[in-house]
Amino acid sequence: MKRVVITGMGAVSPFGRGTDVLFASLRKGLSGISRIAPPHDGRDASGPCPEERTGVTVKAGRGEIGPGKMSGQRQRPLVAGLVPDIGIGALPRTLRRSMSPMSAYAYLAALEAVEQAGITPDKLKGGRTGIALGSTLGSPEALESFFRLYLAAGDTSGVKSMLFFRSMSHTAAVNTAQALDVTGRVIAPCAACSSGCQAIGLAYETIAFGRQDYMLCGGTDEFHPLVTGTFDLMNAASSAYNEHPEQTPRPFDAGRDGVVCSEGAALLFLESAESAVHRQAAILAEILGFATMHAGGSIAEPSPGPIAACMRAALEDAGVAAGDVAYINAHATGTELGDIAESRAIADVFGPNIPVSSLKGHLGHTLAASGALESAACIAMLREKTVLPTRNLEEVDERCAGILLPQNPVAVQGGLVVKNSFALGGINCSLVLRSWND
Repeated sequence: MKRVVITGMGAVSPFGRGTDVLFASLRKGLSGISRIAPPHDGRDASGPCPEERTGVTVKAGRGEIGPGKMSGQRQRPLVAGLVPDIGIGALPRTLRRSMSPMSAYAYLAALEAVEQAGITPDKLKGGRTGIALGSTLGSPEALESFFRLYLAAGDTSGVKSMLFFRSMSHTAAVNTAQALDVTGRVIAPCAACSSGCQAIGLAYETIAFGRQDYMLCGGTDEFHPLVTGTFDLMNAASSAYNEHPEQTPRPFDAGRDGVVCSEGAALLFLESAESAVHRQAAILAEILGFATMHAGGSIAEPSPGPIAACMRAALEDAGVAAGDVAYINAHATGTELGDIAESRAIADVFGPNIPVSSLKGHLGHTLAASGALESAACIAMLREKTVLPTRNLEEVDERCAGILLPQNPVAVQGGLVVKNSFALGGINCSLVLRSWND
């Protein structure tokens, strides 16, 4: 197997476009969460292109949910992490017409990753470059528009073909491949909140076994009231901090009250270490191991045992011991069941002395994009030898107290990072990353 390294990263987040913006905002401890207006009736179901955003109007970092209403009850959560205006409307119409916002986010992140990796457009062609890009599902905006048109007319006569291309489950992966003229493998995992992490792992294995020379990989998602409403139906969405959005979510904190849904994308550029050295590319980090496993048991309630098993499998794949790990980036979304299960699993595998934090206090839960955005942030922390604490963690829940949860930045001297992502349905994923200099 070939050693697999990361030579490029790109991001779109609630802080804006670019990895520099993302890392700088995280270092400053900023919040990407804002208050949004409640859903209301009267949406025009015309099937928007990304810049039109009838589902979410984006203005200078503040989001207002446009027309559309959750059936039967008013939605309680009024907070979200929305991408500000990043100029999607400037993209060529030929690209935008089949892109939802999530596809546009992914494409812009991919451009940044390719540029940072120093890859020329001709290298993306010829079948030796592939894409692994996950999403929770197709564009929820496009899906809502599709069914509003269909249900109103009783048939598909008013539905345009581009609306279908925005709503299909692999829309982000194929739109990004189409826009970049990538003709190699296109993998589009739809594993809910594990999608981005799973895509990176699948791309890692593809390079390790020599099936492709280069892989763009990561995750993307867009905000829609339906997504927040789904978490609200399960009593898992944050609503207690609607008037103070910067104070939620609160992973591991005694005052947490659930998930805050966000949007964004991140893509990593992967290649073999041999290829990167030959190209004299700047190597950002190495992927040492990956595991993805099904938890079994409840489809909705996480359990410590399967989470611990997944982390152990990733360590085994990497050929390292738990004591070699310097930092664990937790999935921790701010739900009671999830935070407790993960903290107990981490304590079981790693003990009480390895720093653990979640970045969702800064970003919210970017769903399928979370594993990729947080992996990019982990790489930045590795390079800077600093662990960022969990934002909004003020009073550690005593049921999560068996692990080291710093409340200030912590200096670390190299070592490994374990990145966790866990999804409803019991899809668990863990990555093991290492600074190339180590």
